[in-house]
Amino acid sequence: MSTDKMLQQALRSLPHGLEFRFLDRLTALEPGKSGRGEYTVRGDEPFLRGHFPGEPIFPGVLLVEAAAQLAGVVAQTDPAIPPLAGLKLTAMRGVKIFGTARPGETIRLEATLSGRLGGLVQAHVTACVGESVCLSADLTLSGK
Repeated sequence: MSTDKMLQQALRSLPHGLEFRFLDRLTALEPGKSGRGEYTVRGDEPFLRGHFPGEPIFPGVLLVEAAAQLAGVVAQTDPAIPPLAGLKLTAMRGVKIFGTARPGETIRLEATLSGRLGGLVQAHVTACVGESVCLSADLTLSGK
């Protein structure tokens, strides 16, 4: 399977509907270990109308969600461990939001799994816009 096909198949493992998917494309994936992806803020997302009128910015909490989605893709593609049912973001530690993105900007995401125990997955995540880091966090996802 080509790298592009593998990345597209992994992206389809996200359970989110398109209205709540903050990962447009995967740019790298080491299944079960790490991944990189991108989300481009289009500007027509409904939440931008109120965040903030006339000066729209991508909400910091959605930066965390985008990074969690990437961490979930990495976890669910581990060839040695079957996918976890109902994998969800359940804990956040050390979350630092240093900035955000505006319409037309691309958020570059990275996730590295740091541990697994049963249905728990831990990951260190970052998000950048241009050369600026806008998010750093340690996340826990859990499933069955």
